Amino acid sequence: MSGATVYFLECADGSYYLGITRRDIETRVSEHQQATDPLCYTAKRRPVKLLHAEHYDRIDEAVAAERRMKGWSRAKKEAYMRGAFDTLRRLSARRT
Repeated sequence: MSGATVYFLECADGSYYLGITRRDIETRVSEHQQATDPLCYTAKRRPVKLLHAEHYDRIDEAVAAERRMKGWSRAKKEAYMRGAFDTLRRLSARRT
């Protein structure tokens, strides 16, 4: 598989985890479920549930998207996952 996938997980405590993988998404979610990396944010917040995944053909585009989304508010992330792009634009507007 070329490129990479940006994905959102919901953790057992209700928090969100945003990640990126070059492997297939099922394998990566399984790694989170099994806590293969005990230092990972999700290791102590299992089980996790895949909420959204989006594949990018180019790794640099996936990395840029992940970095951009990590800075978003919870409301903005939820609007994005729902595909509520009007709400996303409203939440993105600068407050004056």
